[in-house]
Amino acid sequence: RERERERRRRRRREKEVWRRRMRFSSLNVLLSHLAKSSFRSSPHLVGGARAAVAATAKPPPQEQRTSRFSSRSSSSSAGSPPSRVATFLPGDGIGPEIAKAVRQIFEVAGVPIVWEDHYFSPDFIDPSTQSMVTRTALDSLLKNQVGLKGPMATPIGKGHRSLNLTLRKELSLYANIRPCFSIPGYETKYNDVNLVTIRENTEGEYSGLEHEVVPGVVESLKVITEKASMRVAEYAFFYAKANNRSKVTAVHKANIMKKADGLFLSCCRKVADKYPEIKYEEKIIDNCCMQLVKDPSHFDVLVMPNLYGDIVSDLCAGLVGGLGLTPSLNVGDGGIALAEAVHGTAPDIAGKDLANPTALLLSSVMMLRHIEMGSYADKIESALLATIAEGKFLTGDLGGKATTTDFTNALCSKM
Repeated sequence: RERERERRRRRRREKEVWRRRMRFSSLNVLLSHLAKSSFRSSPHLVGGARAAVAATAKPPPQEQRTSRFSSRSSSSSAGSPPSRVATFLPGDGIGPEIAKAVRQIFEVAGVPIVWEDHYFSPDFIDPSTQSMVTRTALDSLLKNQVGLKGPMATPIGKGHRSLNLTLRKELSLYANIRPCFSIPGYETKYNDVNLVTIRENTEGEYSGLEHEVVPGVVESLKVITEKASMRVAEYAFFYAKANNRSKVTAVHKANIMKKADGLFLSCCRKVADKYPEIKYEEKIIDNCCMQLVKDPSHFDVLVMPNLYGDIVSDLCAGLVGGLGLTPSLNVGDGGIALAEAVHGTAPDIAGKDLANPTALLLSSVMMLRHIEMGSYADKIESALLATIAEGKFLTGDLGGKATTTDFTNALCSKM
Protein backbone atom coordinates (compact mmCIF):
# COMPACT_ATOMS: atom_id res chain seq x y z
CA ARG A 1 0.00 0.00 0.00
CA GLU A 2 2.85 2.38 0.80
CA ARG A 3 4.49 1.71 -2.57
CA GLU A 4 1.16 2.36 -4.33
CA ARG A 5 0.73 5.68 -2.49
CA GLU A 6 4.29 6.67 -3.50
CA ARG A 7 3.56 5.86 -7.16
CA ARG A 8 0.45 8.04 -7.09
CA ARG A 9 2.35 10.93 -5.52
CA ARG A 10 5.04 10.59 -8.17
CA ARG A 11 2.46 10.63 -10.98
CA ARG A 12 0.83 13.77 -9.53
CA ARG A 13 4.23 15.51 -9.37
CA GLU A 14 5.01 14.52 -12.99
CA LYS A 15 1.64 15.83 -14.18
CA GLU A 16 2.17 19.12 -12.37
CA VAL A 17 5.63 19.54 -13.92
CA TRP A 18 4.11 18.80 -17.34
CA ARG A 19 1.38 21.40 -16.89
CA ARG A 20 3.86 24.06 -15.79
CA ARG A 21 6.17 23.27 -18.70
CA MET A 22 3.30 23.55 -21.19
CA ARG A 23 2.12 26.89 -19.73
CA PHE A 24 5.65 28.26 -19.55
CA SER A 25 6.62 27.28 -23.09
CA SER A 26 3.40 28.69 -24.57
CA LEU A 27 3.78 31.93 -22.64
CA ASN A 28 7.41 32.34 -23.64
CA VAL A 29 6.70 31.85 -27.33
CA LEU A 30 3.72 34.21 -27.23
CA LEU A 31 5.62 36.94 -25.38
CA SER A 32 8.49 36.62 -27.83
CA HIS A 33 6.07 36.98 -30.72
CA LEU A 34 4.32 40.00 -29.23
CA ALA A 35 7.67 41.69 -28.79
CA LYS A 36 8.43 41.48 -32.51
CA SER A 37 7.76 44.23 -34.98
CA SER A 38 4.53 42.80 -36.34
CA PHE A 39 2.87 43.37 -32.95
CA ARG A 40 4.46 46.68 -32.07
CA SER A 41 1.96 49.29 -30.99
CA SER A 42 1.02 51.45 -33.95
CA PRO A 43 -1.14 54.51 -34.51
CA HIS A 44 -2.73 52.66 -37.45
CA LEU A 45 -5.48 50.75 -35.68
CA VAL A 46 -8.58 51.92 -37.48
CA GLY A 47 -7.19 55.07 -39.05
CA GLY A 48 -4.61 53.05 -40.92
CA ALA A 49 -7.31 50.78 -42.26
CA ARG A 50 -9.30 53.76 -43.47
CA ALA A 51 -6.23 55.25 -45.16
CA ALA A 52 -5.46 51.99 -46.96
CA VAL A 53 -9.07 51.48 -48.02
CA ALA A 54 -9.32 55.07 -49.19
CA ALA A 55 -6.37 54.37 -51.46
CA THR A 56 -7.96 51.24 -52.91
CA ALA A 57 -11.71 51.76 -52.85
CA LYS A 58 -13.59 54.95 -53.69
CA PRO A 59 -17.34 55.00 -54.37
CA PRO A 60 -17.94 54.94 -58.16
CA PRO A 61 -20.20 57.52 -59.77
CA GLN A 62 -23.79 56.30 -60.14
CA GLU A 63 -23.56 56.14 -63.92
CA GLN A 64 -20.31 54.14 -63.86
CA ARG A 65 -20.28 50.34 -63.67
CA THR A 66 -18.08 48.93 -60.94
CA SER A 67 -15.44 46.76 -62.58
CA ARG A 68 -15.65 43.01 -62.08
CA PHE A 69 -12.11 42.54 -60.86
CA SER A 70 -11.66 45.78 -58.94
CA SER A 71 -10.62 46.45 -55.39
CA ARG A 72 -11.89 49.97 -56.06
CA SER A 73 -13.85 51.71 -58.75
CA SER A 74 -12.23 52.57 -62.07
CA SER A 75 -10.94 56.12 -62.28
CA SER A 76 -9.62 57.56 -65.50
CA SER A 77 -8.08 60.99 -65.51
CA ALA A 78 -7.63 63.40 -68.39
CA GLY A 79 -4.28 62.96 -70.05
CA SER A 80 -1.67 60.32 -69.33
CA PRO A 81 -0.56 59.85 -65.73
CA PRO A 82 3.15 60.14 -64.96
CA SER A 83 5.26 56.99 -64.96
CA ARG A 84 5.15 54.97 -61.76
CA VAL A 85 7.86 52.67 -60.44
CA ALA A 86 6.61 49.27 -59.22
CA THR A 87 8.40 46.21 -57.87
CA PHE A 88 8.08 43.00 -59.89
CA LEU A 89 8.71 39.55 -58.35
CA PRO A 90 8.31 37.14 -61.33
CA GLY A 91 8.39 34.01 -59.16
CA ASP A 92 9.18 30.33 -59.78
CA GLY A 93 8.04 27.65 -62.26
CA ILE A 94 5.68 29.27 -64.76
CA GLY A 95 6.19 32.65 -63.06
CA PRO A 96 8.73 34.07 -65.55
CA GLU A 97 6.52 33.03 -68.53
CA ILE A 98 3.35 34.69 -67.29
CA ALA A 99 5.37 37.68 -66.09
CA LYS A 100 6.68 38.09 -69.65
CA ALA A 101 3.09 37.98 -70.96
CA VAL A 102 1.98 40.68 -68.52
CA ARG A 103 4.92 42.90 -69.54
CA GLN A 104 4.00 42.52 -73.22
CA ILE A 105 0.36 43.41 -72.56
CA PHE A 106 1.34 46.44 -70.46
CA GLU A 107 3.64 47.61 -73.27
CA VAL A 108 0.92 47.29 -75.93
CA ALA A 109 -1.57 49.08 -73.66
CA GLY A 110 0.96 51.88 -73.09
CA VAL A 111 0.87 51.58 -69.31
CA PRO A 112 3.41 54.05 -67.83
CA ILE A 113 4.97 51.59 -65.41
CA VAL A 114 8.69 51.17 -64.79
CA TRP A 115 9.46 47.77 -63.25
CA GLU A 116 12.11 47.00 -60.63
CA ASP A 117 12.76 43.26 -60.91
CA HIS A 118 13.81 41.10 -57.97
CA TYR A 119 14.45 37.36 -58.22
CA PHE A 120 14.60 34.77 -55.44
CA SER A 121 16.33 31.42 -55.24
CA PRO A 122 15.93 28.50 -52.81
CA ASP A 123 19.72 28.30 -52.84
CA PHE A 124 19.94 31.62 -51.01
CA ILE A 125 18.16 32.24 -47.71
CA ASP A 126 18.51 35.80 -46.46
CA PRO A 127 19.47 35.60 -42.76
CA SER A 128 17.68 38.87 -42.02
CA THR A 129 14.32 37.47 -43.19
CA GLN A 130 14.97 33.72 -42.72
CA SER A 131 13.43 33.08 -46.14
CA MET A 132 14.10 33.50 -49.86
CA VAL A 133 12.79 37.08 -49.63
CA THR A 134 15.78 39.37 -49.72
CA ARG A 135 16.06 42.56 -47.72
CA THR A 136 16.71 44.39 -51.01
CA ALA A 137 13.33 43.25 -52.39
CA LEU A 138 11.54 44.30 -49.19
CA ASP A 139 13.20 47.71 -49.33
CA SER A 140 12.09 48.08 -52.95
CA LEU A 141 8.47 47.31 -52.05
CA LEU A 142 8.57 49.70 -49.10
CA LYS A 143 10.02 52.43 -51.30
CA ASN A 144 7.66 51.97 -54.27
CA GLN A 145 4.59 51.09 -52.14
CA VAL A 146 3.25 48.86 -54.91
CA GLY A 147 4.30 45.56 -56.43
CA LEU A 148 3.27 42.54 -58.51
CA LYS A 149 4.23 38.98 -57.58
CA GLY A 150 4.15 35.76 -59.56
CA PRO A 151 3.68 32.27 -58.05
CA MET A 152 6.36 31.11 -55.62
CA ALA A 153 6.94 27.69 -54.07
CA THR A 154 6.79 27.15 -50.30
CA PRO A 155 8.46 24.12 -48.68
CA ILE A 156 5.99 21.71 -47.08
CA GLY A 157 6.64 20.44 -43.57
CA LYS A 158 10.28 21.54 -43.50
CA GLY A 159 12.76 24.09 -44.75
CA HIS A 160 12.86 27.86 -44.59
CA ARG A 161 10.15 30.32 -43.61
CA SER A 162 7.28 30.74 -46.11
CA LEU A 163 8.03 33.44 -48.66
CA ASN A 164 4.42 34.65 -48.74
CA LEU A 165 4.22 34.74 -44.96
CA THR A 166 7.45 36.75 -44.85
CA LEU A 167 6.11 39.34 -47.29
CA ARG A 168 2.84 39.74 -45.40
CA LYS A 169 4.48 40.04 -42.00
CA GLU A 170 7.41 42.25 -43.00
CA LEU A 171 5.24 44.64 -45.02
CA SER A 172 2.26 44.45 -42.63
CA LEU A 173 -0.10 43.51 -45.47
CA TYR A 174 -3.04 42.95 -43.18
CA ALA A 175 -5.87 42.33 -45.69
CA ASN A 176 -6.11 40.08 -48.73
CA ILE A 177 -8.86 40.89 -51.24
CA ARG A 178 -9.98 38.24 -53.72
CA PRO A 179 -12.91 38.97 -56.04
CA CYS A 180 -14.61 35.89 -57.50
CA PHE A 181 -16.90 36.46 -60.47
CA SER A 182 -18.44 34.36 -63.19
CA ILE A 183 -16.65 35.28 -66.42
CA PRO A 184 -18.94 35.84 -69.44
CA GLY A 185 -18.42 33.19 -72.08
CA TYR A 186 -16.62 30.72 -69.81
CA GLU A 187 -19.04 28.03 -68.65
CA THR A 188 -18.83 26.58 -65.13
CA LYS A 189 -21.35 24.90 -62.84
CA TYR A 190 -22.37 28.38 -61.62
CA ASN A 191 -23.14 31.45 -63.72
CA ASP A 192 -24.14 33.96 -61.05
CA VAL A 193 -21.12 34.15 -58.72
CA ASN A 194 -20.30 37.70 -57.64
CA LEU A 195 -18.58 37.85 -54.28
CA VAL A 196 -15.41 39.06 -52.58
CA THR A 197 -13.42 37.36 -49.80
CA ILE A 198 -11.44 39.57 -47.42
CA ARG A 199 -8.96 37.66 -45.31
CA GLU A 200 -6.98 38.79 -42.28
CA ASN A 201 -3.42 38.29 -43.42
CA THR A 202 -1.00 38.53 -40.50
CA GLU A 203 -1.98 36.28 -37.60
CA GLY A 204 -4.28 33.41 -36.63
CA GLU A 205 -2.89 29.94 -37.27
CA TYR A 206 -0.40 31.49 -39.70
CA SER A 207 1.44 33.40 -37.00
CA GLY A 208 4.25 30.86 -37.45
CA LEU A 209 4.46 30.07 -33.72
CA GLU A 210 5.26 26.38 -33.47
CA HIS A 211 7.59 24.46 -31.22
CA GLU A 212 8.17 20.97 -29.89
CA VAL A 213 7.35 20.93 -26.18
CA VAL A 214 8.81 17.45 -25.65
CA PRO A 215 9.61 14.77 -28.23
CA GLY A 216 6.39 13.69 -29.91
CA VAL A 217 4.36 16.72 -28.76
CA VAL A 218 4.19 19.83 -30.98
CA GLU A 219 2.36 23.00 -30.01
CA SER A 220 1.09 25.50 -32.61
CA LEU A 221 -0.39 28.76 -31.35
CA LYS A 222 -3.34 30.60 -32.89
CA VAL A 223 -3.05 34.32 -32.15
CA ILE A 224 -6.05 36.64 -32.55
CA THR A 225 -5.65 40.28 -31.53
CA GLU A 226 -8.18 43.08 -31.25
CA LYS A 227 -5.92 45.34 -33.33
CA ALA A 228 -5.77 43.04 -36.36
CA SER A 229 -9.44 42.02 -36.11
CA MET A 230 -10.69 45.60 -35.92
CA ARG A 231 -8.45 46.60 -38.81
CA VAL A 232 -9.64 43.91 -41.23
CA ALA A 233 -13.29 44.33 -40.16
CA GLU A 234 -13.05 48.07 -40.77
CA TYR A 235 -11.56 47.39 -44.18
CA ALA A 236 -14.32 44.92 -45.12
CA PHE A 237 -17.18 47.27 -44.26
CA PHE A 238 -15.56 50.30 -45.84
CA TYR A 239 -14.85 48.22 -48.96
CA ALA A 240 -18.48 47.08 -49.11
CA LYS A 241 -19.76 50.65 -48.85
CA ALA A 242 -17.26 52.00 -51.39
CA ASN A 243 -18.13 49.30 -53.94
CA ASN A 244 -21.93 49.47 -53.53
CA ARG A 245 -22.20 46.08 -51.87
CA SER A 246 -25.05 45.38 -49.53
CA LYS A 247 -23.93 42.63 -47.13
CA VAL A 248 -20.92 41.55 -45.09
CA THR A 249 -20.65 38.01 -43.70
CA ALA A 250 -18.24 37.29 -40.83
CA VAL A 251 -16.97 33.70 -41.00
CA HIS A 252 -15.88 32.05 -37.73
CA LYS A 253 -15.73 28.99 -35.47
CA ALA A 254 -16.62 30.76 -32.24
CA ASN A 255 -18.82 27.86 -31.14
CA ILE A 256 -15.57 25.97 -30.47
CA MET A 257 -12.85 28.64 -30.19
CA LYS A 258 -14.94 30.90 -27.99
CA LYS A 259 -12.19 33.30 -26.96
CA ALA A 260 -10.13 33.59 -30.17
CA ASP A 261 -12.92 33.63 -32.76
CA GLY A 262 -15.17 35.22 -30.17
CA LEU A 263 -12.83 38.23 -30.12
CA PHE A 264 -12.88 38.39 -33.92
CA LEU A 265 -16.69 38.37 -33.96
CA SER A 266 -16.85 41.01 -31.24
CA CYS A 267 -14.72 43.33 -33.39
CA CYS A 268 -16.87 42.69 -36.47
CA ARG A 269 -20.02 43.52 -34.51
CA LYS A 270 -18.55 46.79 -33.26
CA VAL A 271 -17.68 47.85 -36.79
CA ALA A 272 -21.04 46.66 -38.15
CA ASP A 273 -22.81 49.04 -35.75
CA LYS A 274 -21.12 51.93 -37.59
CA TYR A 275 -22.55 50.83 -40.95
CA PRO A 276 -26.31 50.39 -40.43
CA GLU A 277 -26.91 50.61 -44.19
CA ILE A 278 -24.97 47.35 -44.73
CA LYS A 279 -26.56 44.06 -43.73
CA TYR A 280 -24.38 42.02 -41.38
CA GLU A 281 -24.51 38.28 -40.73
CA GLU A 282 -22.32 35.58 -39.17
CA LYS A 283 -21.65 32.08 -40.49
CA ILE A 284 -19.80 29.16 -38.89
CA ILE A 285 -16.98 28.17 -41.25
CA ASP A 286 -18.20 24.64 -42.05
CA ASN A 287 -21.76 25.81 -42.69
CA CYS A 288 -20.43 28.67 -44.78
CA CYS A 289 -18.56 26.27 -47.07
CA MET A 290 -21.69 24.17 -47.55
CA GLN A 291 -23.83 27.24 -48.30
CA LEU A 292 -21.26 28.54 -50.80
CA VAL A 293 -21.43 25.30 -52.77
CA LYS A 294 -25.23 25.16 -52.59
CA ASP A 295 -25.93 28.80 -53.52
CA PRO A 296 -23.03 31.26 -53.87
CA SER A 297 -25.45 34.05 -54.84
CA HIS A 298 -26.40 34.31 -51.15
CA PHE A 299 -23.02 35.93 -50.37
CA ASP A 300 -21.57 39.34 -51.13
CA VAL A 301 -18.51 40.31 -49.02
CA LEU A 302 -17.02 37.73 -46.65
CA VAL A 303 -14.51 38.68 -43.94
CA MET A 304 -12.67 36.08 -41.88
CA PRO A 305 -9.49 35.16 -39.99
CA ASN A 306 -6.42 33.93 -41.79
CA LEU A 307 -6.81 30.15 -42.12
CA TYR A 308 -10.53 30.29 -42.95
CA GLY A 309 -9.79 32.93 -45.58
CA ASP A 310 -7.14 30.75 -47.20
CA ILE A 311 -9.59 27.86 -47.52
CA VAL A 312 -12.75 29.78 -48.44
CA SER A 313 -11.05 31.95 -51.07
CA ASP A 314 -9.79 28.85 -52.88
CA LEU A 315 -13.24 27.27 -52.63
CA CYS A 316 -14.75 30.40 -54.21
CA ALA A 317 -12.12 30.31 -56.97
CA GLY A 318 -13.30 26.79 -57.77
CA LEU A 319 -16.83 28.10 -58.31
CA VAL A 320 -15.70 30.33 -61.20
CA GLY A 321 -13.12 28.12 -62.90
CA GLY A 322 -10.11 27.86 -60.60
CA LEU A 323 -7.17 29.84 -59.30
CA GLY A 324 -6.03 30.51 -62.86
CA LEU A 325 -8.90 33.00 -63.19
CA THR A 326 -8.76 34.58 -59.75
CA PRO A 327 -6.99 37.87 -58.96
CA SER A 328 -5.65 38.89 -55.57
CA LEU A 329 -4.45 42.07 -53.88
CA ASN A 330 -2.84 42.49 -50.45
CA VAL A 331 -3.05 45.90 -48.79
CA GLY A 332 -1.39 47.36 -45.73
CA ASP A 333 -1.10 50.50 -43.65
CA GLY A 334 -0.55 53.69 -45.59
CA GLY A 335 -1.83 52.20 -48.86
CA ILE A 336 1.05 49.80 -49.62
CA ALA A 337 -0.18 47.04 -51.95
CA LEU A 338 1.13 43.80 -53.43
CA ALA A 339 -0.91 42.14 -56.18
CA GLU A 340 -0.23 38.47 -56.76
CA ALA A 341 -1.15 35.33 -58.65
CA VAL A 342 -2.35 32.89 -56.00
CA HIS A 343 -2.05 29.71 -58.05
CA GLY A 344 0.91 27.35 -57.84
CA THR A 345 4.17 27.27 -59.78
CA ALA A 346 3.03 24.36 -62.02
CA PRO A 347 6.53 22.88 -62.49
CA ASP A 348 5.11 20.20 -64.81
CA ILE A 349 4.39 22.77 -67.55
CA ALA A 350 7.11 25.33 -66.71
CA GLY A 351 9.08 26.40 -69.78
CA LYS A 352 6.59 24.79 -72.22
CA ASP A 353 4.65 27.96 -73.17
CA LEU A 354 1.40 26.43 -71.84
CA ALA A 355 0.68 28.60 -68.78
CA ASN A 356 -2.39 30.80 -68.41
CA PRO A 357 -1.44 34.40 -67.46
CA THR A 358 -5.03 35.45 -66.60
CA ALA A 359 -4.70 35.42 -62.80
CA LEU A 360 -1.52 37.49 -62.78
CA LEU A 361 -2.97 39.86 -65.38
CA LEU A 362 -6.22 40.39 -63.44
CA SER A 363 -4.14 40.99 -60.30
CA SER A 364 -2.17 43.61 -62.21
CA VAL A 365 -5.50 45.21 -63.16
CA MET A 366 -6.31 45.51 -59.45
CA MET A 367 -2.85 47.02 -58.94
CA LEU A 368 -3.44 49.61 -61.69
CA ARG A 369 -6.71 50.72 -60.12
CA HIS A 370 -4.98 50.97 -56.78
CA ILE A 371 -2.48 53.48 -58.21
CA GLU A 372 -5.08 55.57 -60.05
CA MET A 373 -4.47 54.15 -63.55
CA GLY A 374 -8.05 53.04 -64.10
CA SER A 375 -8.22 53.80 -67.82
CA TYR A 376 -5.37 51.35 -68.54
CA ALA A 377 -6.95 48.78 -66.22
CA ASP A 378 -10.25 49.04 -68.12
CA LYS A 379 -8.50 48.64 -71.48
CA ILE A 380 -6.63 45.50 -70.38
CA GLU A 381 -9.59 43.97 -68.57
CA SER A 382 -11.95 44.48 -71.52
CA ALA A 383 -9.49 42.87 -73.92
CA LEU A 384 -8.95 39.93 -71.56
CA LEU A 385 -12.66 39.23 -71.05
CA ALA A 386 -13.27 39.54 -74.81
CA THR A 387 -10.48 37.03 -75.52
CA ILE A 388 -11.91 34.50 -73.06
CA ALA A 389 -15.49 35.03 -74.31
CA GLU A 390 -14.37 34.53 -77.93
CA GLY A 391 -13.00 31.11 -76.99
CA LYS A 392 -10.55 30.75 -79.89
CA PHE A 393 -7.31 31.13 -77.96
CA LEU A 394 -7.81 29.45 -74.59
CA THR A 395 -5.01 27.71 -72.72
CA GLY A 396 -5.25 24.08 -71.63
CA ASP A 397 -6.64 24.82 -68.15
CA LEU A 398 -9.58 26.63 -69.80
CA GLY A 399 -10.31 23.76 -72.15
CA GLY A 400 -8.39 25.08 -75.16
CA LYS A 401 -5.13 24.25 -76.92
CA ALA A 402 -3.54 27.68 -77.26
CA THR A 403 -0.08 28.47 -75.99
CA THR A 404 0.75 31.31 -73.63
CA THR A 405 2.08 33.24 -76.62
CA ASP A 406 -1.10 32.65 -78.66
CA PHE A 407 -3.31 33.80 -75.80
CA THR A 408 -1.19 36.89 -75.16
CA ASN A 409 -1.05 37.92 -78.81
CA ALA A 410 -4.81 37.46 -79.21
CA LEU A 411 -5.41 39.65 -76.17
CA CYS A 412 -3.01 42.33 -77.45
CA SER A 413 -4.78 42.40 -80.83
CA LYS A 414 -7.99 43.44 -79.06
CA MET A 415 -6.35 46.57 -77.64
